[in-house]
Amino acid sequence: MDQIKNHPLYRKHNIDSAMNALWEFYKTGFVVLFLISLIMSGILQYATVFMDIKDLQTTTDPMILLEKLKGLILPMVVFAVVSLFFSTILHYYILHKPLEKGNVIINALWRSARYFVPYLIIMIILSFVGAIALVLGLMVLIVGVFFSLTYIAMISFFILPVLMVEECSIDIAIVRTIRLAHRNFWPNMGWTAVFIILFVIISIVLSGLVLLPFAGSFMSAFANPGETSKIMTLPTDPLFLLLSSAVNALTLPLFPIFAFILYFNGRAHEDNVNPVKVESEYKVRVEDLYAKPRNEENNIN
Repeated sequence: MDQIKNHPLYRKHNIDSAMNALWEFYKTGFVVLFLISLIMSGILQYATVFMDIKDLQTTTDPMILLEKLKGLILPMVVFAVVSLFFSTILHYYILHKPLEKGNVIINALWRSARYFVPYLIIMIILSFVGAIALVLGLMVLIVGVFFSLTYIAMISFFILPVLMVEECSIDIAIVRTIRLAHRNFWPNMGWTAVFIILFVIISIVLSGLVLLPFAGSFMSAFANPGETSKIMTLPTDPLFLLLSSAVNALTLPLFPIFAFILYFNGRAHEDNVNPVKVESEYKVRVEDLYAKPRNEENNIN
């Protein structure tokens, strides 16, 4: 794609410019990104109603629990496939919206489908690699697990941008993904870790706000343990489903935006693009911290 240099996220970034670009792009396209994510979250939240998680929590026999888990494999696979499909739509919209005229969202609904199968295949491969990385990470406990999760997340961020921008086959996409991810390995790892931590904090705060309307149910459950069953049915409450979907819709667009920031930063380094420097009209110098104001100096003279 020849127009990528006109994309607002295409440039060499540092951690400050990356987070600023993330926020600015999020604000600019908030309405459409939120609506796409809301539809996605609503479908997925509603799908969880048909997964009897409550029954799993009350099962103590390991063999019965294993049988029930086997019954959830198909719903969980469908859940993951739908998530990846909507993620493909979001990525396509974020890439093409600043570069194309017309109704990009309509185009995203059907043009993004061509990238879905390669993306699904690569994610399946990555899931096996990730499982091995997590096992290795367990050998060095918490630090190793966090490093492995961050590494897998960093690699996954590059996949769809590479597929969509470079229009390459699966094998070339895997090679390009690994090459770009490792080109600025430690900055990419650091930015990914910061992004994940910020995302977790934001999600916890927003999830707490969602639970506020249901605080009475929690208080009654603490006062009377016999009413704990009311909390277990909370995921099926229509109000809870709506609020949870809205909260997820607020945060989901952050992932594809951040993915393109990482990708465009890597491409800008490959293309040897000069970083954009934002100069302020009222730039503060060290001398200004102890020098007299200019107006006062003029009056004295």
